[in-house]
Amino acid sequence: MFLKRFFSTFFLTLYLSGFQLFSQPEKVVIVKFEDLQKMINSSSDTTLVVHFWATWCRPCVEEIPFFEKMNKEYSNQKIRFLMVSMDFPKDVQDKVAPFLEKNKINSEVVLLDEPDYNAWIDDVDKDWSGTIPATLILNTTMRKRVFFEGQINQEAFTKELKAMIPTAGDN
Repeated sequence: MFLKRFFSTFFLTLYLSGFQLFSQPEKVVIVKFEDLQKMINSSSDTTLVVHFWATWCRPCVEEIPFFEKMNKEYSNQKIRFLMVSMDFPKDVQDKVAPFLEKNKINSEVVLLDEPDYNAWIDDVDKDWSGTIPATLILNTTMRKRVFFEGQINQEAFTKELKAMIPTAGDN
């Protein structure tokens, strides 16, 4: 009887552990621009910071710790950080996921699978040349939008972000 109960408990625990392991959400979701555009244009009083980057882009990698720090610092505010990887979809498992793990990235990350940049860059910002890193801060409810091309000036970024933090009176 003891062995039967032991094996039943063992296999149930193993099954539930395996189920939990395989049901965890992916760290990186691959999206098309249409999906990203819906995220960007969703009407909300939450300020959205969209940061375009890639693992192969040195300036991008250099400023990621700043965005992670900001994400943590503003975690109790109505601010959402979305990191948009411009890496190739084939590199998600071998390059992007290990990079995120190694660097302890906690921000939401999507990989944009749209190789024809000219088809969508103007929809993000009409003045964007396509250079990365690039960062968009917007709040659709407040009708505010600021775009930074290239490495950001952290002081200017922080000033713009603070100006877009929704307060209880906004709506």
